[in-house]
Amino acid sequence: MRFTNKLWRSTLAFVVAFQVVVSLPVPTFAADPTVTLKSESILTSGAVMKKYVWNFTRSNKKVSATANVVEVDLTNPYVKLDVIAGKNNQFTDKQTVATMAKAAGAVAAVNGDFFNTQAEGVPLGPQITNGQIMSTPSNKMSGLYAFGITKDNKPVIDLFAFQGAVKAKDGTSFELGGINKTYYWYDDGTHSHTDGLFMYTDAWGQVDRSNDGKSVPTEVLVQDGVIKQIAPDTVIKIEPPKNGYILRAAGKSAQFVKEHLKVGDPLTTDYAFINQRTGTAYANDAFKTMIGGHSILVDGAKATSFSRDVSSLGGYRSRTGVGYSQDMKKAYLVTADKNDNSAGMSLQEFQRFLIQIGAYKAMNLDGGGSTQMVERPLGTNNIQLAHVTEYGTQRAVVNALGVFSTAPKGQPKGFTMKGDTELFLNEKATFTFSGYDEYYNPIVSDSVQPTWSVSNNLGKFDGNAFIPTSFGSGKITATTGAGSSNLDVKVIRRADISSMKVSKASGQGLVAGGSYNLSVTATTKSGKTKEISPASLEWEVLGVKGEVKNGVLKVDSLEGSKNAQVIARYDGYSSMLNIPLGNESMWYNLDDKSILTTSESYPAEVDTKLSIVKNESGNNSLQLAYDFTKGSGNKASYAVFNNNGAQLYGYPQTINLKVKGDESQNWLRAEVIDADGKKELVELAKNINWQGWKSISANLSGLNLKYPLTLRSIYVVNPEQGQDERALQGKIELDDISFSYPNYDTPSGSLNKVTLQIGNQMATVNGKSYWLEQAPINDRGNTLVPTRFVSEALGAKVLWNQDALRATVVKDGNIVDMWNNELDLITNGKRVTAEVPPRIMNNLTMVPLRLLTETLGWKVTWNQAEQIVNLQ
Repeated sequence: MRFTNKLWRSTLAFVVAFQVVVSLPVPTFAADPTVTLKSESILTSGAVMKKYVWNFTRSNKKVSATANVVEVDLTNPYVKLDVIAGKNNQFTDKQTVATMAKAAGAVAAVNGDFFNTQAEGVPLGPQITNGQIMSTPSNKMSGLYAFGITKDNKPVIDLFAFQGAVKAKDGTSFELGGINKTYYWYDDGTHSHTDGLFMYTDAWGQVDRSNDGKSVPTEVLVQDGVIKQIAPDTVIKIEPPKNGYILRAAGKSAQFVKEHLKVGDPLTTDYAFINQRTGTAYANDAFKTMIGGHSILVDGAKATSFSRDVSSLGGYRSRTGVGYSQDMKKAYLVTADKNDNSAGMSLQEFQRFLIQIGAYKAMNLDGGGSTQMVERPLGTNNIQLAHVTEYGTQRAVVNALGVFSTAPKGQPKGFTMKGDTELFLNEKATFTFSGYDEYYNPIVSDSVQPTWSVSNNLGKFDGNAFIPTSFGSGKITATTGAGSSNLDVKVIRRADISSMKVSKASGQGLVAGGSYNLSVTATTKSGKTKEISPASLEWEVLGVKGEVKNGVLKVDSLEGSKNAQVIARYDGYSSMLNIPLGNESMWYNLDDKSILTTSESYPAEVDTKLSIVKNESGNNSLQLAYDFTKGSGNKASYAVFNNNGAQLYGYPQTINLKVKGDESQNWLRAEVIDADGKKELVELAKNINWQGWKSISANLSGLNLKYPLTLRSIYVVNPEQGQDERALQGKIELDDISFSYPNYDTPSGSLNKVTLQIGNQMATVNGKSYWLEQAPINDRGNTLVPTRFVSEALGAKVLWNQDALRATVVKDGNIVDMWNNELDLITNGKRVTAEVPPRIMNNLTMVPLRLLTETLGWKVTWNQAEQIVNLQ
């Protein structure tokens, strides 16, 4: 989680501007949350990884969140904590936590301090690495806590300030504002670098030093305590040297430089960290390491009032924190997960969790999309992510808090096996067998060739690779003359999957006699995404004559077809690829097809610029550049077509386009307006998390829109929640906007109207009466209707599997799978939990109407007085 406009204020750049918060109420919970330790593994001597599940009540609903804790024994002489920065342990070149940890040789690490996303990439607070001061606290900003380890190995969480001065040869001195600091605003609104004097050491990895246009720099090069160069009203175009530093002055401090400093004169500095609460000054070698953070969360094993404004850190997010035990013998590096299978935590919930795992004092580190914890599994040299991140990607950050082994080479102790413990049927998975010494550090064992076995006849081996051939759970064992190790594995079933998607290789549309490669990827509830072997899938082809073998669709005939629907099922879990057989019509490419396009911004302070540029192929594309650094709330930059929208021909089912991404994590959407003036915001990409060109499609057929449609705009949006996670400035390019059309004149089912009444077996379709074997019912506020009658009346196809008691409804590009008396349904490849399950009554499958209407885009009106449902 990074700072943006709610925390940084300026007309040109954004810098932190917190307000001290008065005591906030400690949250109350409906029942005591329960913490369950799911696994515990040794990382190295003195450090273990613990995985927790935290079950609690939120808004009267039970929710569950996963969390990860690296517990470090501070009394163990063979382990230490230290801070890692950027690239080559320098600032200004952000890296992912995994990259930093691997380069530094850490066995585990978490992301660290907050930072200004618009500046060079340096921490807001202090950083001490291996006893060296690399960054100092941001002065005149109250409530920012830091975590440190003293030279006698005691953990500290406290408020620190910086006090320093430079002294000229003539005896005059000037206050030193800090070391390796980017520009920011003091709590009173003063810009830090307008008059401030700052030191930059070789930890600052670039030539530019905080030149945001708010001040005119004057720089001084000092080497070996002697002034070597003074650059009045300009910069010295080198990085700070290892044997010295560069001073950046402006305003009053620049006047001091011009009046009192001379090339060849000695220059002395004196500085120290100060405890803001007690006024105690610390020697510069008082701490082995220190990392800055944000608000204190826990003090005295109790949730405490926040020391800073946390309004823009709200919501249920991924979280990162650090704390220590009451006896000061254990340190805790903690992350809480927010993803498809973990509810995330509010800061108040995070406080409670920290207390429950043993934290006596703890503080908040950067979170949200920045949250990353990595680990080196026992017996390996590989650094890997320890959890699923909030956006599924690893973000580049300014520093990390790492765990390091200081142990010597020890005697062999044991062996371990590593590999994926969740496998799909017929997936070829490779396992490794390696050893570790008495200090739990890896032993090179490349020459070891174990004998492999698996329990429960779960599968077969091909060398070191295992291929599961049946569902279930089992134990894989590797054995050598020196020892053995085993690993519990599970072959994924339907209940373990959260989503699945079928894709077709790009290329021409379907033609009779054509062959098309298909792929299926699935994401498990634990967050792992993999491609499923074609041998593990059941296929069904609707709409055309053809079949799928070994993942290849062979089309025999298109005669009489409107579209092709290819359904893939893994253990009954389905997803469908809808392929319109009509025309794909190019609508906008700025070469031979284009219309008037204008920019629009929200709010007005947002800066949006449109331009036509040549792309890599030599063709024209539309560049949309945005600047979200001003304004507040939701922010968006629009490319608006034909002033207020361009009407689309016919009945488009899919919008297709090519987008050159900027990896900004912002959203990409389209505004579509139907014939009744209803506006639909079509999600094109939840995160622009790629660089370069990418083809994108979005389904329009299930949106319950009345034709004709109007495309008003395509736009980039940075929503207010999580705004600090996304880039505030960037640019994308759009090209080849096209629409796929069915080869029929009107959308199927668009003219059909169905009327049903609770408890009444008489229904009407387009005014014609029909007798139902089972009347619609009300089940705990949910209307259940006969699946086949309603679906087929509105133009959908219903498939029934008697063995599985599964009903499948297919309409255009949408598919719903539902099972008798099961709350979980599969809609368009995603798992959905209903309030009440479908059930069989009088040999008819009754399904919650809401599920069908929300998935298939049907329009529903409800007459409460007469208990009548109208569908269209």
